[in-house]
Amino acid sequence: MVEVSGIRIPVGRLDGTDSRELTALRRALSKKLRIQQSQIVLIERRRRSIDARKHGEVQLIYTVRVSLAPELDEKELVDGLVAKDGAKNVRLVDEKPASYPSPIALPDDGPTIVVGAGCAGLFCALSLARAGLRPLVVERGDNASRRTRVVVRHTRTGELDPESNIQFGVGGAGTFSDGKLQTGTKSPYHRLILQTFVDAGADQRILWEAKPHIGSDVLPEVVTRIVSMIEEAGGELRCRCRLRELEISNGKVSAVVLESHDPTTGIVSEERIPCSRVVLACGHSARDVFEMLHERGVSMERKTFAMGVRIEHLQADVDGQLYGKEAGNPVLGAAPYKLAVHLPSGRSAFSFCMCPGGYVVSAASEPGGVVTNGMSLSDRAGKNANAGLLANVFPTDLPGDDVLAGVELQRACERAAFAAGGGGYVAPAQLVGDFLQGAKSSGPGSVEPTYLRGVAWGDVSSCLPSYVSDTIRAAIPEMAHKLHCYGKRDGVLTGVETRSSSPVRITRGSDYQSVNVAGLWPVGEGAGYAGGIMSAATDGLNAADAILRSLV
Repeated sequence: MVEVSGIRIPVGRLDGTDSRELTALRRALSKKLRIQQSQIVLIERRRRSIDARKHGEVQLIYTVRVSLAPELDEKELVDGLVAKDGAKNVRLVDEKPASYPSPIALPDDGPTIVVGAGCAGLFCALSLARAGLRPLVVERGDNASRRTRVVVRHTRTGELDPESNIQFGVGGAGTFSDGKLQTGTKSPYHRLILQTFVDAGADQRILWEAKPHIGSDVLPEVVTRIVSMIEEAGGELRCRCRLRELEISNGKVSAVVLESHDPTTGIVSEERIPCSRVVLACGHSARDVFEMLHERGVSMERKTFAMGVRIEHLQADVDGQLYGKEAGNPVLGAAPYKLAVHLPSGRSAFSFCMCPGGYVVSAASEPGGVVTNGMSLSDRAGKNANAGLLANVFPTDLPGDDVLAGVELQRACERAAFAAGGGGYVAPAQLVGDFLQGAKSSGPGSVEPTYLRGVAWGDVSSCLPSYVSDTIRAAIPEMAHKLHCYGKRDGVLTGVETRSSSPVRITRGSDYQSVNVAGLWPVGEGAGYAGGIMSAATDGLNAADAILRSLV
């Protein structure tokens, strides 16, 4: 196929329909390639981004691949364009896309246990299953449909299930935080991951949007279909089943002890399964797993993580600054943003998991601790924009030499926020203007907080280490130079956000195995090797490749 990049189409020429968009692309390609429109047989969109630097004419920028009519020699056409015009954005492509492995002969040496059904665990299990390994996936939380009901119940009543919540359950933490699929990493697996999501029911636009997302209302159905793919390939999923013990003999995995809980009857059962391979994709909130591994002597280390608050503004204010007169155009949708500030102190603050048209949600997984996160539905039609506003916590910020000191800091901040909210998972909140002046807040301004468990107005900084609060306080005026709504005094801060990433790393070698326990494969966010859906899924696929290489 011929790939053409840098095609610009003004947003004003589009109406949000595929037919209008493809017509505009065909016209632009005809002019670019100097051929008739009728000679373009197929247009495959590969990337679409927004250029809003000139508010007078917001443009969409495309990379596409096209198949041409048989009478045209594609190589001759491309060579001619390069020779005549020096075209750098037209090239021939003949790539073999990444794919799942075909079934191969494998040794019969016991099951492969995958701990956790977040994106790292699901994609690792899917790859292993299609290779014929028949993995057993154990997930401490519920399947996606029951998990959704449990999360809704917590939001409405404050009743928390420590085993099934926004952190735990099929799909992992990403299921209820918008389903953002953009990533700063590059991998040949990215297209395969996106295509798998589409095959499982996600909108096909994620294949070409520069900042794709699925939506927390759609993701439960999508991950359910991915589970079905694993089962159809020979894998098995057990929900309400958690890893209680990892048995290690002579530096190798020898068995797991699993604990299953029936939420209907309350019956708890235990099973020991001899095995030599365990994929650990437990997620960044599986603190009991970290503690168990530490007790067993599995090599772990502290790592940098981040904490802070959720910040909310009116989405219309964000749209107006970023899109100008095109704000509200359905082709563009709600505007996202990404901010970072590096301060003279040597510390930095940054926005995280920005949710256009979204909501702040309760993401607690332990009794007596408030945790916030952000979520958007597929239409991103909420009144507010929200984002994590975070500052880094470095290993040197933590006391002593306990590898789990970061976990204890997270827990202390979450309990302080629970107390500040007065219980019931009500969250402490403060206006930006009051936060900057060190004053307590008594109520909202024009921005109403969306945290559905309710907020208690006061001082969010009292729930965070001073170096985190001070960094955020110094960063907000700097961020306001880039996005003016950050300078508005009635922006809302809701605390605390502590689970942006894991505070520990389960150290592994280049073969993806633990450096001191053979047969243990730490992957994903919980192991400290990913940050988001795409990087976690990629890490899971890479781990599956490493496992298969070790067996063949």
